[in-house]
Amino acid sequence: MARAIIAGAGALPGLLLQSGPAHVVRMQGVESDPLDAPEIVARFEQFGALFAALRDAGVQDVAFAGAIGRPAFDPSLMDPETMTLMPRVAAAMGQGDDALLRTVAAIFEEAGFRVVGALDLRPDLAMTEGAVFGTPGDAQRADAARARAVLDVLGPLDVGQAAVAAKGQVIGIETLQGTDAMLRFVGASLPASGGVLVKRPKPGQDLRMDTPAIGPATVMKAAEAGLSGVEIAAGSVLVLDQEGVIGACEASGLALWAAS
Repeated sequence: MARAIIAGAGALPGLLLQSGPAHVVRMQGVESDPLDAPEIVARFEQFGALFAALRDAGVQDVAFAGAIGRPAFDPSLMDPETMTLMPRVAAAMGQGDDALLRTVAAIFEEAGFRVVGALDLRPDLAMTEGAVFGTPGDAQRADAARARAVLDVLGPLDVGQAAVAAKGQVIGIETLQGTDAMLRFVGASLPASGGVLVKRPKPGQDLRMDTPAIGPATVMKAAEAGLSGVEIAAGSVLVLDQEGVIGACEASGLALWAAS
């Protein structure tokens, strides 16, 4: 069964390519690493042309991988299929990232493709429940529980996948700016808080389109922000360089664990 990876920035497209042969779709205006695979170049304004190219390549499964920002559309370049889809996409863009991604997935499915997630192709990239590095103390677990509770409440609002709590207080919540921006804010406003970063999917999130992930840089930025630990959701957060992540934990002294 032929597969295509719609590639964004970061290591994930290459990691998914390791699961088997695939075409790589490069969207114009999106930076992505070069990969040893046949390529399809596409535009956001031309969904019809993309679907035709995928069908010509015999593609049946499509995986989205890596960071892709919200595109700027040039109406003058739209093909007829995209023009038909635009009102639906525009409505979803006003409802949050998860709503937009669900709409994109539905559009691909209606065009006859099966959307598969990163965890379908590489379940080994997620961690099972338990300590990954170090042993979290009672205070760290309590802070993680506090951050999780806030994320659970915010989930229906489609806000973010991460939060930071320290000494029982939530001191950072991920929004559109992303986890790195949140960690910079925490480090600048409350240095040496000793808090805990929690990274997990939003309740009910479609993991096929957007799976939360951490890498070595996440651990180092958490350490630079004055945190003492990182909790990820077991089985549903990608660890994009497990050796590197553990090495970053060793270098920084941060505890890392997976929880349900």
